Amino acid sequence: MPELVSPTRMNLLQRKNQLRVAQQGVDLLKRKRDALVSEFFQVVRQALEARERLNTVSEKAYVILSLAKAVDGRQALEAAALTERRSVMVDIEIRNIWGIKVPEVRSQRVRRSFLERGLSPTATSVRTLESQEAFEEVLNAILEVASTELRLRKIGEEIKKTTRRVNALEQVVIPRIRAEIRYINDVLEQRAREDVFRLKRIKKKLEARQA
Repeated sequence: MPELVSPTRMNLLQRKNQLRVAQQGVDLLKRKRDALVSEFFQVVRQALEARERLNTVSEKAYVILSLAKAVDGRQALEAAALTERRSVMVDIEIRNIWGIKVPEVRSQRVRRSFLERGLSPTATSVRTLESQEAFEEVLNAILEVASTELRLRKIGEEIKKTTRRVNALEQVVIPRIRAEIRYINDVLEQRAREDVFRLKRIKKKLEARQA
């Protein structure tokens, strides 16, 4: 409530300074939000491309797998699947966008030779080898999707947070400060009018005494 503010010139100066800072804050937050929205749509395009690629390589991989299963048999595929496995190294780099730490997942493309897979090229059919290669491409596509969608979620959360702050300043803080400034101005102006009126009365009394 503006009435709870002590109507002094010091408080008036403080409220005017607060209003200036709040307006500067709104301007800065809007610029930050615009930059984040621009970045968000760039990542959206990357995410859509990554999703499309994942769908494409997944469909291809399952077609190859079905063909290998039909020709080589389930047991041959299961035997190939039990070969030596290895970990996929993933690095997470942090980008700074308007003070926000946005993670980016980076990894080396998964591509292994026969020896690295623990397979013998003479004992394993071409269809089984093609199936393994196809699913390695699926893994690469999954990592790419994970990277883009992780960035999307982080940037989207920050856009929502920034929008809430802008709304709070524009709809709550700034109107309250302006109401307090108006209240203090009104009280000070009323006091000034009362002082002028009292001075006029005093002047009239002095003139009457002199007369």
